[in-house]
Amino acid sequence: MIIGHRKPLEEILQMVEPFDKIALIGCKGCVAVCAAGGEKEVGILASALRLARKKDGREIEIKEVTLERQCDPEYIEEIEGFVHDYQAVLSIACGVGVQYMAERYKEIPALPGLNTDFMGGSEEQGVWVEKCQGCGNCVLHLTGGICPITRCSKSLLNGPCGGSSGGMCEINPEIACGWQLIVDRLESLGLLEKVYEQIMPYKDWTTSRDGGPRKIVREDMRE
Repeated sequence: MIIGHRKPLEEILQMVEPFDKIALIGCKGCVAVCAAGGEKEVGILASALRLARKKDGREIEIKEVTLERQCDPEYIEEIEGFVHDYQAVLSIACGVGVQYMAERYKEIPALPGLNTDFMGGSEEQGVWVEKCQGCGNCVLHLTGGICPITRCSKSLLNGPCGGSSGGMCEINPEIACGWQLIVDRLESLGLLEKVYEQIMPYKDWTTSRDGGPRKIVREDMRE
């Protein structure tokens, strides 16, 4: 899932400073799971904004809404009936949601209430870890299900760099060496020798972000 965290309140206050009526829109998707942009977080942020404005002697009207998702046009349409009554939309979805708002409601400023961090998962309660960079050409079948692009600090594809110590990364000794994890995993599966008999094939980086925004079309799902 996409992991994000709320921007500092002071930064959000600066963004909404020109406005007296805003629509604060949350998302029940990824950012709700990581406790950054769901219905609860909409309420907390709205209260904080009202209190801060009241302290400054200036009121702010806030419409609180949490959509099923902000990355689908059909859900963005749900605010059509009232969004034009407000001076700006403050979205606490990921960056995709903010951009969908901006594209759909071009005459209304769309403001980001979150910083979008990475794709990852929960390691323990309240802790999320990056697991995938969305390179578009997955090699997990060759690396024991552990991503070398993400888990290795240097994104190496043909084994460890030789700088790790005690199984920990030389760049950040607080995280495990990605290739140590891969080697240990392959060894436990009895696949280490088989994998090490071949050099990892050249990776097709044209599927990664460097070529501009990516797009997938499923003709079987189009109307």
